[in-house]
Amino acid sequence: MSGATATTRARYARTVRTESGGPGLLLAHGAGGSVEGNFGPLLDALAARHSVVGVDYPGAGDTPKAEGPLRLDELADQLVAAADAEGLERFAVLGYSLGGNVAVRVATRYPERVTALVLTASFARAGHGFGLVGEMWAELGRRGENELLARLLVPLVLSEEQLEALSPEQLEDLVRGTAATVTPGGGDQAALIKGADLRAELAGIGVPVLVVETTGDRLVPPAFQRELADALPGARRAELPTGHLPFAERPGQWASLVTEFLSERPAR
Repeated sequence: MSGATATTRARYARTVRTESGGPGLLLAHGAGGSVEGNFGPLLDALAARHSVVGVDYPGAGDTPKAEGPLRLDELADQLVAAADAEGLERFAVLGYSLGGNVAVRVATRYPERVTALVLTASFARAGHGFGLVGEMWAELGRRGENELLARLLVPLVLSEEQLEALSPEQLEDLVRGTAATVTPGGGDQAALIKGADLRAELAGIGVPVLVVETTGDRLVPPAFQRELADALPGARRAELPTGHLPFAERPGQWASLVTEFLSERPAR
């Protein structure tokens, strides 16, 4: 499907932008997000140079909610299946937040097909603090406690500067708006956070990697993002002065970091 963003109703809904005919780029979104929600402000810039394919995880976008627990391998396999459907033999993978874990798993399960990774606001392991947040997120999602979930997440996903710049009225509006947009499968996706630990896989990744660190992030602390970079052989690091939502705060800068890094990689 070419020439426009298209989301097809399938087991995993797919977003495709292939009008440039450029090298493949797969998009792996974060927990509680979607391809459009996490990458929408970047899609035009990414698609200008790449053939872009992404899938919405179960319970996000037009993908039905899963009946059982999610598995990281399944998310990785479905993303690669979408690439197969669009005729992409090789591809880079851009992973955001939990999507960074998905991207790493794609690289370890399909090493001959991945040309590069860009991991943004992501982590090698959840640690105790982030793991407990993921556990609470998953439980509130299961209970349908969307406003409580919003009150948990809003202070964590915004940078301190952004949060404290809000008036009390604006903060309440943001909480209500966040609660209204909670995805049905966000809790299932967040359940993958607690206990997450990909450190044993990282040393075997042999493709170029850019780790984009969101320096004002209070959901995935910068120290965990740096740990991810340090565990990847030869990984390059870049910094974005944002909280956990670079697509909301600095989408143009994020897109530039991605496209400039990938432009250095030879098209194959």
